[in-house]
Amino acid sequence: MTDPEITLYRLQACPYCERVVRKLDQYELDYESRFVEPMHSDRNAVARLTGKRSVPALRDERTGVTMSESGNIVDYLDRTYGEAAAGGS
Repeated sequence: MTDPEITLYRLQACPYCERVVRKLDQYELDYESRFVEPMHSDRNAVARLTGKRSVPALRDERTGVTMSESGNIVDYLDRTYGEAAAGGS
């Protein structure tokens, strides 16, 4: 089995992160969760990825997209993997 193409950087019990998790689960997408440091100033892996230290942050190897902010990520997942992407109405 190959590694998931989507990586989600998140915090435990973060409601914004859980919003993204629910959307990933809705579309039955395989993803890897990487839990980041609780201290904002220690989130160097996220900063290297997105230029920001905020979570959630998502990297989609399939499309080459890297982004942060839960609303942006949910919109991206809807556009990329939702019914509109599949040709639904």
